[in-house]
This record gives sequence, C-alpha cells and structure tokens, in this order.
Amino acid sequence: MVDVSQHDLVPEHRVVSDSELDDVLDEYNIDRTDLPKIKRTDAAVPDQAEVGDVLEIVRDSRTTDQAVVYRLVIQ
Repeated sequence: MVDVSQHDLVPEHRVVSDSELDDVLDEYNIDRTDLPKIKRTDAAVPDQAEVGDVLEIVRDSRTTDQAVVYRLVIQ
C-alpha cells in the first residue's frame, strides 16, 4: 500500500503541542474551534493525531518561501 503522507507534493503535517497551541491562539485571538478543520481520515494526517488535536502544516509558498497553516482534527 502507498503511504500518501510521504509523497513529495504533500506538505509536512505535525501535531502541535499544547503550549505551542496556546501561543498561536493568543497571537490570532481565536479559539481552537475557530480553526479550519481536517478530517482524521485524511491520508495526510499523521497516525498519532487524534480528534481534537491541532496540526501545523508547512507549505511551500511563492511569496513567503514557507506558509504555515493550522487545522483542527475532527471525526
């Protein structure tokens, strides 16, 4: 079986620690539930991610070299 998360075109996905998450939420003045969502069954979601975790996704960007986005893992 092919591991889609290891494909060159899939950006890095990692689970954010609680302390890092607090900093991000404070910086943007938002709640965890205000973040865009990603399903737990998405092939790019790391195996250790659980529902309720927040993922940091680092994508290549033409304008800023790298763009960092956050997603809340849902059922």
